[in-house]
Amino acid sequence: MDLVIFDLDGTLVDSRMDLANAVNAARAHMGMGPLENERVYSYVGNGAPLLIRRALGPQATEAEIQEALEYFLEYYGEHDLDHTALYPGVEEAIERLRAAGKRMAVLTNKPVRMSRAIVEGLGVGGHFFQVYGGNSFEFKKPNPIGIEALMKEAGVDRGACIMVGDSSVDVQTARNAGIQCCGVTYGFQPETLADPAPDLLVDRMGQFADWVLRP
Repeated sequence: MDLVIFDLDGTLVDSRMDLANAVNAARAHMGMGPLENERVYSYVGNGAPLLIRRALGPQATEAEIQEALEYFLEYYGEHDLDHTALYPGVEEAIERLRAAGKRMAVLTNKPVRMSRAIVEGLGVGGHFFQVYGGNSFEFKKPNPIGIEALMKEAGVDRGACIMVGDSSVDVQTARNAGIQCCGVTYGFQPETLADPAPDLLVDRMGQFADWVLRP
């Protein structure tokens, strides 16, 4: 594998608390009570607009969803590193991959400005030649447009590229792009990795690095 494309939330970083706080701040702004954190976590993975749509419920109007989304983005942009941290072993694993000459990138459905701010703020921005978010292209994951762009930028073909993520969205993105996929069991939605199943499943990022760098 010469190109490794990582999801962000639930894969590289544990951002659950900051996301839940921002969602509940948006609900409070709309005069609604808080949701349980675990419920918010289950809504993550398809981008901020769908996250807020799910958090407000089917009774919300489009105008209410837009108002809550704008509030959420503003609030989260100011609090996205309050509690967010790299998962244990992630920094060591990506350092090993970089030392071995592997190209690495981030492809997430989170807005790109926040995504770049998070990896920079956590001190690992330099490990990735590119960070793309949910608003970097016309379509979000599981559309393969982001993977296609990254393969072209890196000059790597499908057979030497792998996507790493914590949910079925990432697996389906890899399938749509015709590349391999690794799932991580410690993320937000490990229960979704059963179908479609990834090619590789790991409990910690160090195991993935071991697999990539095996003799």
